[in-house]
Amino acid sequence: MNAVIASVLVMLILSLMRMNVVLSLLIASLVGGWLGKLGLSKTVEVFSEGLGNSAEVALSYALLGGFAVAISKTGLPNAIVHIIIKTVGRQGEGKRKQYSKALVLLVILLMSCFSQNLIPIHIAFIPILIPSLLHVLNELHVDRRLVASIITFGLITPYMWLPTGFGAIFHDIVQTNMAQGGLVVTKSDIPKAMFLPSLGMITGLLIALFTYRKPRVYKQVNLESEDTQSFQQREVWFAIVAVMVALTVQLLLDSMIFGAFAGIVVIYFSGCIRLAESDRLLTDGMRMMAFIGFVMLSASGFANVLKQTGHIEKLVEQAASLIGHNMALGALLMLIVGLLITMGIGSSFSTVPIIATIFVPLCMKLGLSPMATIAIIGAAGALGDAGSPASDSTLGPTSGLNVDGQHHHIWDTCVPTFIHYNIPVIIFAWIAAIVL
Repeated sequence: MNAVIASVLVMLILSLMRMNVVLSLLIASLVGGWLGKLGLSKTVEVFSEGLGNSAEVALSYALLGGFAVAISKTGLPNAIVHIIIKTVGRQGEGKRKQYSKALVLLVILLMSCFSQNLIPIHIAFIPILIPSLLHVLNELHVDRRLVASIITFGLITPYMWLPTGFGAIFHDIVQTNMAQGGLVVTKSDIPKAMFLPSLGMITGLLIALFTYRKPRVYKQVNLESEDTQSFQQREVWFAIVAVMVALTVQLLLDSMIFGAFAGIVVIYFSGCIRLAESDRLLTDGMRMMAFIGFVMLSASGFANVLKQTGHIEKLVEQAASLIGHNMALGALLMLIVGLLITMGIGSSFSTVPIIATIFVPLCMKLGLSPMATIAIIGAAGALGDAGSPASDSTLGPTSGLNVDGQHHHIWDTCVPTFIHYNIPVIIFAWIAAIVL
C-alpha cells in the first residue's frame, strides 16, 4: 500500500479518535517509514532531521504567544470588546440580537482576511482578540464551529486569490515551481485562474453560515482577572504602537520572530507591564502557542519521512497511470492527490513544490491550458489546509476558541472546515480545469 495514503489515513483516524495530534503524527510517521521500507532507525533519523525545517516557525509562534499576552495586559483587547459591547449590547432579542451576531462575526471575518495582506500578522491576532470576545459570543449563543469556519476562511482565501501579503508569497511559489516543471506563466494570470477555486471557499462559508445558524449554549467561564473590563487609554495607545512596530519590523526584516520581539520590547519600555511579572506573562503566552509550534514541528518531521520514502512520486505516478487521456478524471485525481498531501503535512506552501514539477508535465500531456494548470496546482496545494489537524489554519482558530476548554480541535475545527471548504473547492477547481 502507498505509504502516503496509509500514513495520512492513520493520522486522521487517530486524530478523529481524539488522540493528541502530535502523537498521531509520530505514529503516522512510523507507519509511513515502515511501509516506505526506511527501517525504524532511518525513520527516526529522517523525522528528526525534518524537525529543523520548522524550528523558526515554532519559535515565531512561541514569541507571538508571548506578545499576545503582553498586548492583552495593556487592555487593548478589552477596549475592542468594550466598543463591540457598547455597539451591540451584551444581550438582545429578535432582530437586535441577530444584528449583534452579524456585526461580531463580520469583525472576526475582516480581521482574519486582513491578517493575510493588509496587516500580515497571520494567526497572531487570534490569541489577542478571540479569547476576549468569547464572553460576547457566549451571550449571543454563537456556535464556535461557525467562528472557526470564518477564521479559517480568512486565513486561506486571501492567499489563494489575492496577490498581496501571504498571497504574494503563495503566488510566487506557484509561478516558480511551475516554471521548474516546464511551464512559464505570469503572476497576473494566477489571480484570474484562482478565482473559481476561491469561489469554492466563498460558497463553503455561505453554507457554514447556514449550517451553524442555530444557537449553541456554552458555559460562561471567567478567563480574566478582576480587572477584566478595565483599561487605560495610555496603555491602549502604547499597545497600538507596539502592534505597528511589530508589523513594521516583521515586514522590514521578513521575520515574525523579531517582529514579535520588537513589539514586546515596546510594551516593556512603556511601563504597561511590571518587570517582576514579565517572565510569568511571557511564559504563559509561549505556553498558549506552544501546542501549535509542537504540531508544526511534528508535521515537518512527518513530511520529511514521506518525502524520503519516495511514495509521494509513486502516488502521483499511480494517479497518472489511471488517468490515461481523460482530462476530467485527470483534473479530479490531481486535486485529490493534493488534498492527501496537504492534509498530511499541514502546509499548502510546502505542498506546491512537491506536486508542481510532476503535475505540470501531466497537465500539458492532457492538453490542459496554462490557466487550467494554474487552477489545478494552486487549488491542489491549498486543499487540505482547511481540515488538516496539522495546519496553522485550523490550529490557530482552536488556540483562541478553546481557551476555556469548550472547543475540540478535531471535531469543532477540523471536521467542519474540511467538509465546508475542501468539497466546494474540489468542485469549483475541477470546473475551472474544464472551462479555462
